[in-house]
Amino acid sequence: MLKHDEKLERARALLDDGEPTLDALAAATGLSASHLQRRFQSRYGLSPAQYLAQKKLGSLKSGLRAGSDVSAALYEAGYGSPSRVYEQGAAKLGMTPAVYRAGGAGMQIRWSLVDTVLGTALVAVTERGICAIELGEDAAVLEHKLRNEFPNAAIQRVEAGSDEFLAPRLRAVAERIAGRGEDVALDLVGTAFQKRVWDALMKIPPGQTRSYAQLAEALGTPKGARAVAGACASNRVAVVVPCHRVIRGDGSLGGYRWGLPVKQGLLQRERAASADL
Repeated sequence: MLKHDEKLERARALLDDGEPTLDALAAATGLSASHLQRRFQSRYGLSPAQYLAQKKLGSLKSGLRAGSDVSAALYEAGYGSPSRVYEQGAAKLGMTPAVYRAGGAGMQIRWSLVDTVLGTALVAVTERGICAIELGEDAAVLEHKLRNEFPNAAIQRVEAGSDEFLAPRLRAVAERIAGRGEDVALDLVGTAFQKRVWDALMKIPPGQTRSYAQLAEALGTPKGARAVAGACASNRVAVVVPCHRVIRGDGSLGGYRWGLPVKQGLLQRERAASADL
């Protein structure tokens, strides 16, 4: 008898191999369709249909990047026509679904270190933008954290000034951590729900905070404060995705991936800067 998690993994494997209907997945796993839908969404952040749409979209993008013409790439990804991309909602689901490329499989990541007002920061990028910012003083520890986050990616350290794509992003991150500078391009790797939370975080103005419950309410999930806290804890992009601006309802700081002293310092600096405007 398969355990619950094994049944969900079975459903995911079937989606990776083909395009089964929800009823077919339910029959294959021994779960009711409604129960499977609910538990799959809870575990992977996507419904089975959304997971399949992301997989197909990822295949389409891979085909296009590999040089296939549009018609061939659409056919190979499983779309019957260009309109099917939009009819199935796949175009709304993001270009780099973490659920499908778990562990960073197929990703090329380059990283380097930069000095900031908070100390050393590791900045890692994909071809699309920044995928991780880690704070700390030990380069080996920072690299270890990066490799743990993306265990299946091809990861390479580069010299700060030798990479034309990475170098300006290192400077931009240092500026952002100092409370200056413009937005930087990101490649946020997470579930659909995590990405919604991270997007909401970036809309909180500097110098202001929101509680986990307030953020959950704003996202239309008033009972989802714990899930919001989990998404904040899963944020890999320090400061630029400002999970430090989310606190507990009683005003206490709550948790922070990079340590509560850093969180407190960031909030104090942002409040002071806002007061000076």
